[in-house]
Order: sequence, then C-alpha cells, then structure tokens
Amino acid sequence: MKKIILSISLIVNSLFLIGCAPVIQGASTVSSVISISNDRRSIGKILDDKTIASRLLIWYSEDPTLSDVHLNFMVYNKTVLITGEVSTPEIRIYASKQAQLQVPNISQIFNEIKLGPSSGLISRVKDSAITIQVEFLFQNQEVFHPIHVRVMTENQVVYLMGALTKREANMAAKTAAKAKGAYKVVKLFDYLKTRPKAEIERDKLKELEDKRKAEFEKQQVDLETKKADLQRQIRALSSNTTATNFSPEYAF
Repeated sequence: MKKIILSISLIVNSLFLIGCAPVIQGASTVSSVISISNDRRSIGKILDDKTIASRLLIWYSEDPTLSDVHLNFMVYNKTVLITGEVSTPEIRIYASKQAQLQVPNISQIFNEIKLGPSSGLISRVKDSAITIQVEFLFQNQEVFHPIHVRVMTENQVVYLMGALTKREANMAAKTAAKAKGAYKVVKLFDYLKTRPKAEIERDKLKELEDKRKAEFEKQQVDLETKKADLQRQIRALSSNTTATNFSPEYAF
C-alpha cells in the first residue's frame, strides 16, 4: 500500500515539476504565471523545494528501515517538515537524520513525527478534508495571499509554512483554526518585517487599475442613462409634433 501511495505522490510531484518548466521557457498557462508571480519565493527556490520533496519521497520509498512507517513531508524555502508515526524513538531520530544526509541542501528540519501506530485511512481522509477546508477559508480573507501559505494536516493538527509578516501569520493561524475538526494549528513561518516592496507596488497598480475600471464603468452607466433620457425626450417631442399636425376634416 505504501509503495502505491508513494508512486502516486511521485507522479503528482513530477507533474508539478513539469508544470514549472514552461514558466522558465516563457510559455506557461495563465494560472501558472499568476501563481509564480504571486509566490514570494524566486523560481529557483520553488524548483529547489520541489526537487527536495521529490528526493525525500524517493529515499523514503526505498529505505528498508522505513518500509512500515508512515511519513509525510512539506518543504518551503529548503525548510522541511516531517510528520507521521513511528514505533520507536530511534526510528524517529533516524528519519530526521537520514533526511538531512540524503538531501544535504536542506537548511532546517522540523521533526513532528509522533510515536505510535500508523494512522488509518479514515484518519488520513479526515486530515485531507481539514486541509481542503483551511485552503478554502484562506480564499475568504484579504490580509494575505493564499499562495503564500503551505498547509498540511496530520492527526487533526494543521501545520502552516510560508513567508509572512506577523500580521499575516496571525490571520493565517486564526483562519485555519476555524476549520471543522482542526485540533491544533502549528505555525512554522519565515517571518518578514514588511511585505516585499515589489508586491506592495503591484498591489498599488492593481488598486489603481481597479479604480480606473470602476470609474470607466460608472461613466458608461451615466452615458447609457443620458442616452435613455434623450431617447425619451425625442419620443415625447415626436409624439407632440404628430398631435399638433393632426387636423381632422368635418363634412357639412
């Protein structure tokens, strides 16, 4: 079962890697361009993170010591979060150390592996549902861009990674805590003192563009209203002229 799940994970991850390649070549889809342009990581760092994730999955699938172990990985800016369940403290330490050895360019590892039996299918489905809820809730706020936060849930604990200001991080944690079934929220953010300058400028341009669009639409409405009024006046004038020119003839 583990091999099947890992094979699917590797295929999905590979698709993500393939999906990023056209961006470098300048032939991306609109959605990919938007995602890349809004991400606070450079294209190089995004690819580094995806490469790290792929290498971790390959190592995990091939390591005999971890053949009956359930682990998950999330990567952001070369920082790795490892979650899951193992039977002994020794395997817990082994997993963390081996991850660093297998992928030397990892800058930091958060070892959130718990001691105990592997979670069952129902538990994992619940975790996936919580993650989907959190990502949906992120769409309904305006403090931070949802793409700036990575989300993973393990045993109803929601883990958040990304590069955010403290205000954004607090809103992300507060929003994630609203997800039904979420037991706890863990913040593993890279904290920024301020939002990136380029991002602020981009938002200002968007705000200006939205304002211009709103003004243009208002002008269009005003013109349509004036046009309708003028047409009514013309019809009224035409009706009055017809009534004036009408002279009935009487026979005596």
